[in-house]
Amino acid sequence: MYKYIDEYLNFLAVEKGVSLNTLEAYSRDLIKYVKFTQDRGIKTVKDITSDDVISYLGDLRKGGLTANSVNRGLAAIRGFYKYLLRENIVDENPVANIDLAKVWMRLPDTLNRNEMDILLKQPDTKVPLGIRDKAMLELMYATGIRVSELISLTINNINWQVGYLITMGKGSKERIVPVGRYAIDCMTRYIDAVRPKLIKGKTTNILFLNRSGAGLTRQGFWKIVKKYAIKSGLSKRVHPHTFRHSFATHLLEGGADLRSVQVMLGHADISTTQIYTHVTRERL
Repeated sequence: MYKYIDEYLNFLAVEKGVSLNTLEAYSRDLIKYVKFTQDRGIKTVKDITSDDVISYLGDLRKGGLTANSVNRGLAAIRGFYKYLLRENIVDENPVANIDLAKVWMRLPDTLNRNEMDILLKQPDTKVPLGIRDKAMLELMYATGIRVSELISLTINNINWQVGYLITMGKGSKERIVPVGRYAIDCMTRYIDAVRPKLIKGKTTNILFLNRSGAGLTRQGFWKIVKKYAIKSGLSKRVHPHTFRHSFATHLLEGGADLRSVQVMLGHADISTTQIYTHVTRERL
């Protein structure tokens, strides 16, 4: 069964262009699923029934997973069986008649404009790393890009004259996002005064670097955000995605149309973007 998982993940990577983060998530979900079935004495993928799948999903809920997490696991299993049917490895799909768990819509965590201003003022721009951190936070708020997109940005991804960046989002889809003048100025200061000191003679096009001259990790950026969130004294929960949520919310509050925000966020479906209309309505 693990062999089929490897083949399926390879299919997603090569033929579907699925991102590395999605592949890793699917891999974890499917390995957990197969281990569960094997613990029940099932030896081949053909022997798995709908009851086994339902038991697995129930086990996930008992383990404290949210409906969203259970649905993600079910989505991974569904895609897996779709592939197995396509390759004639199985004759039936045991998840065909299993519905998604009901999910209550949870509004995204956002900061209002005053709270965002407080957070953005926390980096000490008298020190090199403070200048770098200021540039990163301003760029996140100015563009709404994901953390994975931020840490993979190169110098060549930024058009410094016109003011936009090119980023690769989920599903390896490229998009162009405008960048405001203030964020460009913060990044220019970082490029001129700080990045040459961090790179230490190495050769890399990665835009934002750590103390060792290597690219930042997701965990590294999360720690930076956490540090400034604590320093700001804000009572709200702040995480890297808060910048993306606040970016979209403030645009809509300012009169931007939903379609434009969808394009800038890189959402494949506008229904994903519509969650922010609920946020602005709540505030009104």
